Amino acid sequence: MSEPAEAGILDRLRARHGWLDHIIRAYRRFDERNGGFFAAGLTYYTIFALFPLLMVGFAVFGFVLARRPQLLSSIDDHIRSQVSGRLGNQLQELMNSAIDARTSVGVIGLVTAVWAGLGWISHLRQALTEMWWDRHFESPGFVRGRFSDLLAMVGTFAVIVATVALTTVGHAAPMATLLKWLGIPQFAVFDWLFWLFSILIATLVSWLLFTWMIARLPREKVSFVDSMRAGLIAAIGFEVFKQVASIYLKAVLRSPAGVAFGPVLGLMVFAYITAYLVLFCTAWAATASTDPRDRHVEPPAPAIIAPRVHMDEGLGTRQTLTAMALGAVGALTLSRIAGFAHRNR
Repeated sequence: MSEPAEAGILDRLRARHGWLDHIIRAYRRFDERNGGFFAAGLTYYTIFALFPLLMVGFAVFGFVLARRPQLLSSIDDHIRSQVSGRLGNQLQELMNSAIDARTSVGVIGLVTAVWAGLGWISHLRQALTEMWWDRHFESPGFVRGRFSDLLAMVGTFAVIVATVALTTVGHAAPMATLLKWLGIPQFAVFDWLFWLFSILIATLVSWLLFTWMIARLPREKVSFVDSMRAGLIAAIGFEVFKQVASIYLKAVLRSPAGVAFGPVLGLMVFAYITAYLVLFCTAWAATASTDPRDRHVEPPAPAIIAPRVHMDEGLGTRQTLTAMALGAVGALTLSRIAGFAHRNR
């Protein structure tokens, strides 16, 4: 009898370290439920929603310039000093026409942003549901579902902007401006303290954000307790990635090609890795235990036992004629056999 095959190195490591086994199970769940595909779809919706948001921002800027003519004249003077001749005049005319069309641009941008944002949040909720559960959940009514998605989208967007703003404040130039505005002498120790404080606050806010996303955005809600550790992992990873992204932008923006393509590529990578991180941490939370709640299999429908009584109404006309014909053929065959046997005697 052959001996069982020896376990591989990875199997032994998984048996020895529970955290490694958990990561592998989470990745398998993430891969089986097309986590990379959902992350790519979320990246598309994120980039697509930026253009109408830029239109809204441009319209807001146009309203500000229309209410502050001094600021508008200073911008015109700056354009004339930097770009002279016909090109400068064209830029001024373009800016003035854009300011005149600020209302229509803002309305179109706002409607398009809401439409794209609803697609983004709906795709995100579907992806999180796939990471948590195996069965398909019927979506609520159209009006109720869109209203719920709208509230979730606004809340998620506000917290994301807050975390990015808190991280930005911790950088050198904004920190120096903040210290000067507060009237605090600029010492190196204050820079480090404010930087650590901003990172800590941003991580805590991101923790709440990702915990809420993992626990409340799926179609079937789960406990906050099951999502808090996954949300903390996502928050730490998100904060580390933001720091790396800031270093990347500083390095890329030094060249003309980097100025043209670096921010767009960086934004796409940022959106994809953030979506990937959230979905993977959701799969990590779903595999945190072997409780049947993770799979939530519906119980089978109750069996219905009902006796079926079949009434035999006898032979029909066709069956009777067939039986008579077979009987006649059988009788004729037997008579022929009997006559043949009698003659042979």
